[in-house]
Amino acid sequence: MSISKNDYTKYERARIIGARALQIAMGAPILLKLKKDELEKLRFNPINIAKREFEEGVLPLTIKKPLPAKSKK
Repeated sequence: MSISKNDYTKYERARIIGARALQIAMGAPILLKLKKDELEKLRFNPINIAKREFEEGVLPLTIKKPLPAKSKK
């Protein structure tokens, strides 16, 4: 089962992108093959790079969502 970027809330998207941007800022390899002109277009900004990775669907990060509890009737 694949989860698309539309299946996340805005808070989950922000958390995923923020966590990945921190990894990139700390020296983690970029998961996309970006040419120098593409990196310049993204201004070498870790947040912009993380957004691009998120949009491309290459991030190995996931969100665990608990299932709703069954109600007793």
